Amino acid sequence: MNNRFTTTLNSFKAAALLLFLLLSFSAFAQQLQINAGIDSTSIKIGEQIIYSIEVETDSTNLVVFPEGQTFDPMEMVESLGADTTTVEDRFRLLKKYSLTQFDSGAYTIPQQKIIIQNREYLTDSFRVEVADVKVDTTRQKMYPIKPAVDVPKPFSIPNWIWWLLAALVILGLAFYFFRRRKKRKEAEPELPPYEQAMFELKQLDNSSLLQDREIKEYYSNLAFIVRKYLDRKIYDRALESTTSELIAYLELRKQAGELSLKDKSIDNFQQLLKRADLAKFANSRPDVITAKSDRTKTEHLIKDIRQVVPEPTEEELMQDEKYRTEKLRRKRRNKILAIIGGVLVLGIIVIVVLVNTRGFDYVKDSVLGNETKELLEGDWIRSEYGTPSVTITTPEVLVRKAVDRDNELQELLLGSETFDSGTLESNLYILLITGPVNPQSDFNLDKAVDGIYENLENQGARNIIMKEEEFSTLDSAKGIKVFGTFNLENPITGGPIQKQYAIINLGENGGFQQVMVVFDEDDKYAEEILQRVESSIELRNQSN
Repeated sequence: MNNRFTTTLNSFKAAALLLFLLLSFSAFAQQLQINAGIDSTSIKIGEQIIYSIEVETDSTNLVVFPEGQTFDPMEMVESLGADTTTVEDRFRLLKKYSLTQFDSGAYTIPQQKIIIQNREYLTDSFRVEVADVKVDTTRQKMYPIKPAVDVPKPFSIPNWIWWLLAALVILGLAFYFFRRRKKRKEAEPELPPYEQAMFELKQLDNSSLLQDREIKEYYSNLAFIVRKYLDRKIYDRALESTTSELIAYLELRKQAGELSLKDKSIDNFQQLLKRADLAKFANSRPDVITAKSDRTKTEHLIKDIRQVVPEPTEEELMQDEKYRTEKLRRKRRNKILAIIGGVLVLGIIVIVVLVNTRGFDYVKDSVLGNETKELLEGDWIRSEYGTPSVTITTPEVLVRKAVDRDNELQELLLGSETFDSGTLESNLYILLITGPVNPQSDFNLDKAVDGIYENLENQGARNIIMKEEEFSTLDSAKGIKVFGTFNLENPITGGPIQKQYAIINLGENGGFQQVMVVFDEDDKYAEEILQRVESSIELRNQSN
């Protein structure tokens, strides 16, 4: 009896526990709802689908959505922000992901893990078909293959130019330090000629050249002292003249009566210079007594010259002052020229390095300026234009203008608004047209595109090459892109201007939208502007 009662009691407890768990799970399930889905099960290569996860839960629960490339084999392009709305006392969270695939085939998006209050939940898996993009050759105009074009070799600087530049820099630095040392030496205050000569002779006496038997150095200094004195007092080329030239000059001055030196003084001077030449160039070594005697004769010669050469007159002193002023002016001018030359050499080196590393076009555009480059690197403007509205980002704000519409476009549209910047002949021209479609007209995008060729011709375009391809904006609006090249007559020179163009044609929100960008052919900066403008086009749904 007791066993049966115990068994019945245990069964009752188990049933009560199971009932409690079911009620708890049911209450939790009412508080938690998870839904996942995709906006399309079939796309073309490169197109994007939106994967959405919606969670409705209590406001106190922490929800963690999938992050990273968890959708493989699909590739996540962008993780959009989570939208939060309030439903009574609960939160409804909506998380979206933009997915794509660049290979055709059938792919399965795996289950995604969602964590809510440290518990994991899995979404359903989805199958997506990715199809190839088919090209309609019946509508696509065919063009002959262009002949091969010789591509110029990229500019490169030979290695020997770098070695030459390095050598010039080294020579320039050496010259700079040499000139600096020379100027410092010249800037030192110098005594009058006689006092300077006596001072230098005293310095020579105090040296140990004779004691150390440095005869060559001793005679070099002795000859330099007397030559320097003569250079400052009589003959301004005494330092660079040879012995025979200097003696011949002194004798000529004496014969002309301009210099009353004794023959003995000239002879002693000649012997001194010859001994100095032999000591310097023939390694002759006169004895110490002879060297001291020549030193005494040098002092007497300097004193004799001082006596026979009169002191300069006031006029000579003024001329000398004028000469020194002119010399100082020339030094300043040469210094300025040297600085300018150094700056030019440095500028050339910098330009050469930039050309070698960044290219000639980059240096030319940076130094001389480039209008489209400045537009590309300037502040861009994002604005909304017309009705139906077109939101677009451009380098310059588009200005409203009044234009005459052709008959065909007038029949298709109830009205249109036109905005542009620049002119067709300028480096960059941007045009935007938008307007509502006439509901009574037989409007289709292909019919609007067919009139582009005639419209370009009416604006003066010649040799027009047109290509077409499908176009899609970031907000998935579909359209047709017409692009190519044409020639335009230069209004100044009369010659042709090579132009590239791209025309985006869209038919969304009950209207027709057209964006045209025209620029000079092979302008890489304008091509970047075109790509940026195209990627910024956005059409707002009027129903929203």
